[in-house]
Amino acid sequence: MSGAGKSIALSVLEDCGFYSVDNLPATLLLEVAQFLGDAGHDRVAVSVDARSAALASLPGHIETLKARGLECRVLFLEATSPVLLRRFSETRRRHPLAGAGLTLTQAIESERALLAGVSGLGHRIDTSHLQPKALRNWIKDQLGLGGGALAITFESFAFKDGIPLDADWLVDARMLPNPHYVAELRALTGRDAPVIAFLDGQEIVQRFLEDLRGFLARWLPEVARDNRSSLTLAVGCTGGRHRSVYLAERLAQAFRPGWRVLVRHRGLANQDAAGTSA
Repeated sequence: MSGAGKSIALSVLEDCGFYSVDNLPATLLLEVAQFLGDAGHDRVAVSVDARSAALASLPGHIETLKARGLECRVLFLEATSPVLLRRFSETRRRHPLAGAGLTLTQAIESERALLAGVSGLGHRIDTSHLQPKALRNWIKDQLGLGGGALAITFESFAFKDGIPLDADWLVDARMLPNPHYVAELRALTGRDAPVIAFLDGQEIVQRFLEDLRGFLARWLPEVARDNRSSLTLAVGCTGGRHRSVYLAERLAQAFRPGWRVLVRHRGLANQDAAGTSA
């Protein structure tokens, strides 16, 4: 239903990595799905509304997509007529079916009649009393998107160079044992095996790392549910070469299986400043 939250739904899916197509005529669904699949898009979100040509063909097209082996899920967004009337009145937007002598109320009821044949194709969401944030969360939950939409950057830095401006959360690792004071480790970094072995063997480092893992495991899902698309956790030590690098890499390793993860090491001038992703 127009005014029920289609734009919000598409924006959520786009933020989650879907290629989004708005107001596609139902007659083009099969061709567009084939074209985008051939182009390498494995997650596509398509909106079809009452203005679509040959809307009655939509159920058959969806069955065809499923027969081709594609996972095809349908969300039908609706709201009560009084709520839709209020939304259009508040935003002063024109209903897509208004005109030709139809009042806003008549346009809403006409659209409801046109969509009667497709409303039962999938999961129905009544947005009448949902705030936009709640609707975003409901869509994520329904499609099992969860935290996958959140990109987490683990960034190491040197306090002597200043705190990075892009940090959302800041961790100070300067109280941990410093490999800089071990002669054979000084020239290495937290990505080198000898430094990793040294820090792996420090009980206080492992306790600190475990606390960080537990904190992130508890709170990252809440950040994702708040519809954040990215979060940067910056880990700092004195020189930005050993402890912070080690911790950023270990945290990235721990959370890579369930999240989109980036790693950046600001203090390693001779390394790729863009970091790595997974």
